[in-house]
Amino acid sequence: MDMQRIMLRGKLHQARVTHAELNYEGSCAIDQDLLDAVNIREYEQIDIYNIENGERFHTYAISGERGSKMISLNGAAARKAAVGDRIIICAYAPMSEQQIESYDPNLVYLDAGNNIVRTSKNIPLQLA
Repeated sequence: MDMQRIMLRGKLHQARVTHAELNYEGSCAIDQDLLDAVNIREYEQIDIYNIENGERFHTYAISGERGSKMISLNGAAARKAAVGDRIIICAYAPMSEQQIESYDPNLVYLDAGNNIVRTSKNIPLQLA
């Protein structure tokens, strides 16, 4: 039996919401440069975690204007965060035990202007 685990594939950490468009077709528009950096494809399912209010929800990514630094929550998702909120955007993928052995996620850390400040392949060990 080839068991699969759902593993973190990519993360945009502390992205800032730049737009909340209730009457736009639902999704999350993300600057194409940021999508490329984290290797998230347009229409891929993403999870969003709002640091400010604890909201956690699923939606899908759509391409935002390249170089715009846009993070736009659209449709129902616009009710889950306000412009300026810090969010974490994650994508996951099923992987076999064999794939996991040699896999590292794409971690992209952003500043308050949604500029990439660093990238990583692992999260540091949390100490007590």
